[in-house]
Amino acid sequence: MSWANPQALWLLGLVPAAVAALWWNAARRRRATRRFGKRATVEPLIAGNAKWWRVTRATLLVVGAALVIVAFAGPQYGSRTRVLRKRGIDIVLTLDFSKSMLARDVHPSRIKRAKGELERLLSDLDGDRVGLVAFAGDAMAFPMTVDYSAVRLFLRDLGPMDMPVGGTAIGKALIASKRLIERSNEGRGDKDGVDRRSKVVILLTDGEDHEGDPIAAAQELKTEGIKVYAVGIGSGSGEPIPSYTADGTLTGHVKDADGRLVMTSLSSENEDTLKEIASITGGRYVRAEEGTVGVTEIRSELAKLQASERKARRVTVHENRFALALLPGFLLILLEALLPEAWIVRRRRRKV
Repeated sequence: MSWANPQALWLLGLVPAAVAALWWNAARRRRATRRFGKRATVEPLIAGNAKWWRVTRATLLVVGAALVIVAFAGPQYGSRTRVLRKRGIDIVLTLDFSKSMLARDVHPSRIKRAKGELERLLSDLDGDRVGLVAFAGDAMAFPMTVDYSAVRLFLRDLGPMDMPVGGTAIGKALIASKRLIERSNEGRGDKDGVDRRSKVVILLTDGEDHEGDPIAAAQELKTEGIKVYAVGIGSGSGEPIPSYTADGTLTGHVKDADGRLVMTSLSSENEDTLKEIASITGGRYVRAEEGTVGVTEIRSELAKLQASERKARRVTVHENRFALALLPGFLLILLEALLPEAWIVRRRRRKV
């Protein structure tokens, strides 16, 4: 047997004190009766069984109070295994919206294929909170939600031409993802104030980091227990970057100041950076194969985390048995108040 509130058992120490108080009150009553007159004269005026009724009532009151205290302590015996409500995991989709993501070495383009794969990923989720960080030279964050249709809408409407700052800043994107998770988890910790929900950042990029320190950012995510699953998109040989007008008309390819085509590639150096980010945070790096962006492998990793989360929420619950003490305790106290002796005494007093 165990107790939900064992500290309450100390209140049982009041029971002997209550018994002593009742005994002292009975002794005081006897002394008062003797002072009232001779025993032979006074006893006929008192109900013959009043003494025993008072003893019975006192016993009922003390035992009833003791049972109530035991019930308050929360006796527990027997147990069962229960799965707590599924709380899911936190996922931030951190997608590169730099102009190099317009390259077509992945059909129909890096950015369109990445969006399509992420929409497929969203269709597999159930109860997991999802946020979105879109980045180029700077990052824009959209709040965590379980409304996946809203996330899909953000993905469809955004494009590289909508980013206010050009370039690619992976470090800024990781920090923005970390802050998004922190804000969404404020006040959501367990009983000890610690949030043990699994937290994941899915980083999809061609790896061309033009500013910042992504390795230092990865160290910050590690301290918060956030895993980064990085997906490297693009070919190693290089691909020209399409150029579009504001209305989406293709005008050719991006060229540098000397008129030469600007090529984009997922170089070995860029891959090494993404691998290190994933390694530092305990995540995984995936190289997008031809025609895909590698989200399929990430989906299997998320499935493992989701299964682990459900297993972690399986707890042993002790059966509460306080009602077995509370009900008889309440009935004994109620019976004590309704015993005829109290009614007889009050009736005699009214007649006098």
